[in-house]
Amino acid sequence: MSQYDYECSKRIAMDDWPFYALVMAVMRAADSDNATALQAAFPDTWAELQARYNAPGGVLPGDATPQAVTVTTEYRLPGGS
Repeated sequence: MSQYDYECSKRIAMDDWPFYALVMAVMRAADSDNATALQAAFPDTWAELQARYNAPGGVLPGDATPQAVTVTTEYRLPGGS
């Protein structure tokens, strides 16, 4: 880990993402060893991520009306404007 990682974590925390959204994002980005550890720590979240990944539009049977999510691709990291 580096100071850069720490500074990025502060920026991510400021955006107030839901906890399980962050866990799923980390699972997507994890290498094999970390993915295994995350799967062990959050088995239900891992199972849901896999199910949604393989479902059309990420929508599972029983979901209420699909929610629209607006995500910006503009990122401002430490030192950026």
